Amino acid sequence: MVKNIVSSILALGMLVGCTSNTVSETKSPLVQIYHNGHIIPMTTAEPSEVEAVVESKGNIVYVGNLAQAKSKFANANYIDLKGKTLLPGFIDPHSHFGMVSNTMGQVDLNSPPVGEVSSIDELLAKLKAYKTEHNIKDGEWIYGWGYDESQLQEKRHPTKMELDKVLPNNLVYIQHTSGHMGVANSRALEAMNVSAKTQNPEGGMIGRLPNSNEPNGLVQETAMYPFVGHMLQVLNDKQAEFLEQTQDYYAQNGFTTAQDGMTDREAIRFFQSQADQGKLKIDLVSLAGFSELESNLQDKELHFKDYKNGFKVQGTKIIADGSPQGKTAYFTEPYLTQVEGCASDCKGLPSLSQEALNKLFKTAYAADNQLFIHANGDASIDMIIKAHEYAAKALNQPLDKDRRTIVVHSQFVRPDQLETYKKYNIQPSFFTNHAYFWGDVHVENLGKKRAEFLSPIVSADELGLKYTNHSDATVTPIDPIFTLWTAVNRVSRSGKVIGAAQQASPYQALKSITSYAAYQMFEEDSKGTLEVGKRADLVILDNNPLTIDPMKIRDIKVVQTIKDGKLIYSQSDEDNDKSVK
Repeated sequence: MVKNIVSSILALGMLVGCTSNTVSETKSPLVQIYHNGHIIPMTTAEPSEVEAVVESKGNIVYVGNLAQAKSKFANANYIDLKGKTLLPGFIDPHSHFGMVSNTMGQVDLNSPPVGEVSSIDELLAKLKAYKTEHNIKDGEWIYGWGYDESQLQEKRHPTKMELDKVLPNNLVYIQHTSGHMGVANSRALEAMNVSAKTQNPEGGMIGRLPNSNEPNGLVQETAMYPFVGHMLQVLNDKQAEFLEQTQDYYAQNGFTTAQDGMTDREAIRFFQSQADQGKLKIDLVSLAGFSELESNLQDKELHFKDYKNGFKVQGTKIIADGSPQGKTAYFTEPYLTQVEGCASDCKGLPSLSQEALNKLFKTAYAADNQLFIHANGDASIDMIIKAHEYAAKALNQPLDKDRRTIVVHSQFVRPDQLETYKKYNIQPSFFTNHAYFWGDVHVENLGKKRAEFLSPIVSADELGLKYTNHSDATVTPIDPIFTLWTAVNRVSRSGKVIGAAQQASPYQALKSITSYAAYQMFEEDSKGTLEVGKRADLVILDNNPLTIDPMKIRDIKVVQTIKDGKLIYSQSDEDNDKSVK
């Protein structure tokens, strides 16, 4: 089952290691030899196993034959895996670490199986109860996250009037599960200066009451930015309080490297301050926001791609379009169902003009700044390809230069666009959780052909692309085991297979959160595989995803997570009695 997104875990003790030849022969008792399990190094094109991995001082010093490991490393500590599975620590290809942390100060409005909200009445009751339980005074903001109108009985967004009814004296803003829209009550709309006179911003839409310009509370894409920006200001004060809890949550799920998928300057300073104080137990990779690209590039204290005490800013995140389930993703062909605020030929909308996108690409490419571009619909991907071509030509750079430009989601990429990715050395980061959470909705909104090609891992693998596959938390829960399951099975909520031809093998799915994830962040020399000289970032699972019944993959549990040779997560003491010692 999908894990609870607000759980927090205490971590207790053990160490780990692994690789392919020998760095040094040592007799130190600090050496750990992992053996007697399924040790999958992720170094080969097809699945393979080794007998032993040796760790010393946080690095992998040997990978291979157990007898040879024993002869080379006398007096080592032997870690008996007892048949469990050892893999490189999971690398988060794309989530929003800061938003995951901030949800701990918001009302959980998710629908099953993540949350409990199935109707607007239940949503309203949750909001009202939250005010009482947390003793929130009149006049203060109340935030909720994760509602999904497609999973509510009413099949619509709540309105400002409904929010007003239960919380008339508070400012309320609730965020859609997609992260691309939300609903505000009347007091919140007034505070953000949204009225009947307010025009739709470029790349955004303000929902209106029927036959009126009066806002109904719904704000989509760029229209929601003021609300989200203010929310982050309110909640950022609590980030330090939730930092350790959030890290524990990632570690519980086997991640040794997390990502904050769009980070403003204030949050970058906060994360770096926490790292400098030694408070990071996992590596944290940040993507700076595109609105601050030029000022970030001019800041001599901001060094992209370089870790400092476990934190780094990798590159820049651009938002090119919206959400397919929210019907704001930008397509070349229209949606097949009614789109709010659109009368005909409704194809979604780009978040930026082609000219603005071209400028961002040129600025970034000139500075060798890695780009991560959110794009779901094929029309927005066309715009990205044009911007890539424009910038390369303007700067007289090769189209296939090793920039590792990443198209985040690439959900409804066309086959011809995948071939262009390969030609231009662009890599996709897929999102197969959509097959489960919204696969049925996509079939209805987009038709079977488009829906079944969502996040096409098999086609990408055949082309030799180094794809990843992510949760986009808080959109879906941080749970890489569940993401493996969705990649392999592509089963929807209703039990239908969404694109059988794109059902990945378990090994293909594992690449997307280990070796390929390291590659996309220029960390293939230190992470992602079990090889000599790499960091001893490891995860131990209670079952082998390569051999278990594919439909049971989601039942696999993380037993332990090890970062640089140090245990950062272990199952409860009761469970540990049955596991690795």
